[in-house]
Amino acid sequence: VDPAEIARCRAELADLKRKAAFKPIIGSEVYVARRRMQDKEGKPDQSGYHLILLAKNLKGYHNLIKIVSKAWTEGFYMRPRTDRVELEKYHEGLICCSACLAGEVQRYLARGMYEEACRSARHYEEIFGKGNFFLELQDHGISTQKMVNQGLMRMSRELSMDLVATNDIHYILAEDAAAHDILLCIQTGKKVSDENRMRYEGGQYYVKSEEEMRALFPYAQEAIDNTHKIAERCNVEIEFGVTKLPKYEVPEGYDSWSYLNKLCQDGMAKRYPNDDGTLQERLSYELGVIHNMGYVDYFLIVWDFINYA
Repeated sequence: VDPAEIARCRAELADLKRKAAFKPIIGSEVYVARRRMQDKEGKPDQSGYHLILLAKNLKGYHNLIKIVSKAWTEGFYMRPRTDRVELEKYHEGLICCSACLAGEVQRYLARGMYEEACRSARHYEEIFGKGNFFLELQDHGISTQKMVNQGLMRMSRELSMDLVATNDIHYILAEDAAAHDILLCIQTGKKVSDENRMRYEGGQYYVKSEEEMRALFPYAQEAIDNTHKIAERCNVEIEFGVTKLPKYEVPEGYDSWSYLNKLCQDGMAKRYPNDDGTLQERLSYELGVIHNMGYVDYFLIVWDFINYA
């Protein structure tokens, strides 16, 4: 059989496999601190601007992990927060959308601050690059959204920025709205009959069909088209079945394998000074399994943080 023919068949099979599978769009809604994420004083730092980040490729996925992890470990104040400095540092491979009414651009538009909204949008476009930042239209029957959407349409024309139409989703089906409202009351310790309580105004926070979305935005069909274009650009290929571990830094004169052996032999001499060789044989067997499985660095990493603790 012609090797080229075999390669072609394998490529076709791989393509069919990709087409048959559901394609994950990996992303996160993050909170962007109003100042730096290290600032944790007073009410302004309690809530950040919402922002949507989507991974285009594996590099974007890795950067997304870094942004989210640092938001929790370094930026947490009431909630995990990142900032523009971190977004600039880890922007590669990411698509950014301006999010809902809680997004920075939308908040300025809702307050009638059009020029400030434009400056904010330009800044995010500078961070993520032309074609990687989208102005996000939403319509859940909220009057403020309708007003903000007109501002976004104007910005799209004047700044040459692409639009994308999305729907904020908190439940799957339209009929789940009542159950979701009850769950929200349970979460916040309120009654459904309470007037002054958190609620999702307008409803419609379910997974809408393409037909429903096109009917909702007859004036911005290109924004619907862009949802598909963005999905086509998001292709994170995660390699499974391969162990990927950080390389543990060992003292000079050792490699990972010799250092693990040293630690084990030192521990052996300390704990079992009178061993007749039985335990040494068992240790050698266990170390051999660890080495053959490729887990030498893993055991050193775990030893390190347990030893630290």
